[in-house]
Amino acid sequence: MEQQLVECVPNFSEGKNEEIIESITAAMLTVEDVRLLDVDMGADFNRTVVTIVGPPDAVVESALRGTEVALESIDMATHNGEHARMGAVDVVPFIPVSNITMEECIELAERFGEQAASRFNLSVYLYAKAARRDDRINLPDIRRGEYESFEEKLGDSNWAPEFGPSKFNSKSGVTATGARSILIAYNVNLDTDNKSITNIIAGKLRSSGVLRKDENGEKILDEDGKALRIPGRFQCLQGAGWMYDENTAQVSMNLLDYTITGLHEVTEAIRELASETKNMTTAGELVGLVPLQAILDAGRHYLGHDGEESILIEKAVEGLQLDQLGDFIIDQRIIEYAAGV
Repeated sequence: MEQQLVECVPNFSEGKNEEIIESITAAMLTVEDVRLLDVDMGADFNRTVVTIVGPPDAVVESALRGTEVALESIDMATHNGEHARMGAVDVVPFIPVSNITMEECIELAERFGEQAASRFNLSVYLYAKAARRDDRINLPDIRRGEYESFEEKLGDSNWAPEFGPSKFNSKSGVTATGARSILIAYNVNLDTDNKSITNIIAGKLRSSGVLRKDENGEKILDEDGKALRIPGRFQCLQGAGWMYDENTAQVSMNLLDYTITGLHEVTEAIRELASETKNMTTAGELVGLVPLQAILDAGRHYLGHDGEESILIEKAVEGLQLDQLGDFIIDQRIIEYAAGV
């Protein structure tokens, strides 16, 4: 039987202190057969996304060892940053890569959650494919109100975590773990420092769209008191306007299923909407790694037809402007190349 390979992409709420992140990844790499594919630190977000890959049991243990160091090193009571967050170890998703099913990855998430709660007295929620409740499928629904809201939330029985105490720990916050398909975290920068422009673009594109409002700018509610929304252009897309730096606004996105909504599709839509305010895209940015197929799909779009793999990758990088913030090294940025599968 071919080796099972699972990816894990823990997000840690620290993006400024390199020593802390190095200590976390060093602990993760003490587990045999685990490969570190990427470490993406964001100072403005004050968040680091780590990508590891390996056999299922090894990856779970690696994630637990990284969690232990992160909980010792990060104090959420003093944390602030652009990105929404709720815990020192904010989210730990497990993703099938090869010869492993989604159901098996759900079991891995449950094992991680149970052991993290047992070892570290951590409050852990299950989300995505591992969710046990409909209102916990989407991570933003759990994270709403962010870290600051959980002292109150944990006092509400409706917000009891799947694992660990229903008591707020101000140092660690809470954690979510789950199983999901490969998610592409992708951002597009514009030649503006006006965050409202990227917020408007994101609202028009993301699946959830924007709130429907009346002529006075008030939310329109349905008969059950729920706010009505105008759906966005794309399926399986999350998005918001962020600041890349003090001079550059960006559309920050999660592509939840690139086979439905591709990199090139959202990029071209952003260019179309940006042109309405006389703005242009200046760079594309991947946070973490990207599946080869997603790059090849973009390459076919920009080339106009099929072609050799190397040519398609080149055209995708050019069309998505993935080389504008630094070199795009395929052995480090494409999952299959980095994992050697």
